[in-house]
Amino acid sequence: MSLLSFLPHRISQRLTALYFTVSSFSLQRRPQTTQTSTMVGMTVTKIPALKDNFMYLIVCNTTRAAAVVDPVAPERVLEVVQEQNCKLNQLLTTHHHWDHAGGNEALSDRFRQNPDWGELRVYGGQDERIARLTHPVKQDDTFGIGNLRVRCLSTPCHTTSHICYYVESETERAVFTGDTLFLAGCGRFFEGTPVQMYDALIGKLSQLPDDTQVYCGHEYALQNLRFGHTIEPNNEDIRVMLERAQTADLEGRRALVPSTIGLEKRINVFMRVQHPDMRAKFDTSEPIEIMGLLRAAKDKF
Repeated sequence: MSLLSFLPHRISQRLTALYFTVSSFSLQRRPQTTQTSTMVGMTVTKIPALKDNFMYLIVCNTTRAAAVVDPVAPERVLEVVQEQNCKLNQLLTTHHHWDHAGGNEALSDRFRQNPDWGELRVYGGQDERIARLTHPVKQDDTFGIGNLRVRCLSTPCHTTSHICYYVESETERAVFTGDTLFLAGCGRFFEGTPVQMYDALIGKLSQLPDDTQVYCGHEYALQNLRFGHTIEPNNEDIRVMLERAQTADLEGRRALVPSTIGLEKRINVFMRVQHPDMRAKFDTSEPIEIMGLLRAAKDKF
């Protein structure tokens, strides 16, 4: 992926699309079972896509207004929208990589072909690499999905314009983290630095309420927990989650996601760079240095 950054964007997107299509070919013939979390104010449906991606349909339970996060497989999204009898008019893009933003054009075209559906508003960071962007957003920009409140968190590092979306009802909270925060892990530093990832994970995401549900962009739980266990072998929370991941239906991708911010603070070594055990492990008291060392170790794991 890092080599693609030197190519013109359209060429890199086509090559990336080819890679993900080929790598997920066998999985596309398996049932892509959705998993729905129904809360008081909102409903979140996890929709598997490609090899290990997640798309998310967010529905305001009061108004039935809906938004979709990273709809790389738009036809599947539209099937779920019809099943749930909701009104989709918003597309939330976390970042420009094809496996997240690659469906923007096709979904926008479907709306243009069906004017009775209304306008599709496409949100994302200010980045010409995000197709059909209509509503560029930055840190602390807000908007609504029906009665749900959305606050944008700028988390550059994996890409320069990465955005996480923090969604609140009166009683629940959820954050859609794309490739910044995974269950027990974080994204590669393709376009950024340890300083930026530290700000994203520690300065922003870890400051959200502990009960905030975390919906990430990929199913990487097992390998992330295995790595975390090598870093903190005495961390009981990591050990318990690793056992769960080893027996979970990860192929069907029904298990473990969502996590919570509180859980991530206990099991995610990238969110624990300030912990005394981490300082002892890496023989430094500088959490940003630990962040860089952790990422370098994970890249080789």
